[in-house]
Amino acid sequence: MKKLKKSLFLDRDGVVNIDTGYVSKTEDFKFTEGIFDLLHLFTKHNYQIFIVTNQSGIGRGYYTQDDFDLLTHWMLGEFQKQNINISSVHYCPHAPEDKCLCRKPQTGMIDEILTLHSIDLEHSWLIGDKQSDINLAINSHIGSSIAIGKRIIKNSTYCFDSILECKEYLEENQGKII
Repeated sequence: MKKLKKSLFLDRDGVVNIDTGYVSKTEDFKFTEGIFDLLHLFTKHNYQIFIVTNQSGIGRGYYTQDDFDLLTHWMLGEFQKQNINISSVHYCPHAPEDKCLCRKPQTGMIDEILTLHSIDLEHSWLIGDKQSDINLAINSHIGSSIAIGKRIIKNSTYCFDSILECKEYLEENQGKII
């Protein structure tokens, strides 16, 4: 049996990048302050990293699958330049009214990742900025969750105003928390 690995699941818009609404072009994509340092911290503690993102802009016709693929390829290249390995990016292209099984908080993206990787969910983390992200963590039995931003989000393990604040807290408490 393969050894289970600790993992970090990240929402994209609002966590990896500043959410300006339906981001689909590199010129509109701005990494959040502290995201590279945060991911270096998790990498140092041997976490594999995944991005799980709802991209209803595809289903709504705001941008194309090709636009999303190009932006994702560019984003992964920027992570590589920072010596950060993203294991994979999983996304839901559907509009909310499509009632699919992959749109967060449904567990389809996590279920897909679990078919491809041996993951220790109990010792894994999810970081998101919406209630649907935290509900995904709960529905998928991910051990810990972090809510980012000023929205009122219930049932997360931790809440921080920003990625930078999150990174600083986890850095101060590494060994105890991650």
